[in-house]
Amino acid sequence: MMDEVREEELTKLRAIADYQFGRGAGQALFEEGIKVVRSPRTGRIRGVYYKGKLIATIRANDGLIALTIHGAKRLMKVFKPPKLRVVVSKVASKDIAKGRSVFAKHVVNVDPEIRAGEEVIVVNEEDRLLAVGKALLSAKEMMAFKRGVAVKVRKGINEEEHGD
Repeated sequence: MMDEVREEELTKLRAIADYQFGRGAGQALFEEGIKVVRSPRTGRIRGVYYKGKLIATIRANDGLIALTIHGAKRLMKVFKPPKLRVVVSKVASKDIAKGRSVFAKHVVNVDPEIRAGEEVIVVNEEDRLLAVGKALLSAKEMMAFKRGVAVKVRKGINEEEHGD
């Protein structure tokens, strides 16, 4: 069941987003009028929605934000390339949009600040959103390596939508 977000929770969510993605992310992701879904057991926020669309989930293990496609679109409006982005070749774009992982050999550019374990936005060379996921390599490694998975994709834009 969706609840209204309390003022102090909104402030906290925005602070986490600013810490994780950079100043301005909190305001971009979590505007007034967001709704939240809480864990029935702990009462903690698990999902954040705006106008019925899932923007982000809050990871139980570390309290950080896991982006959805809708959340990524909001961040892309605020942060200009290459911020938060992993750019992939045309060859791999279709598969990645379907939710396949990003291999290092397909990475053509990357935000130099990205570290392994961080949330990233996967785009094509025209800066069109393809997917969201978690970097398994640092920016430097993504550009240097010719094999192995660079980004574990959580959701591609062309995957079957399951109510989000």
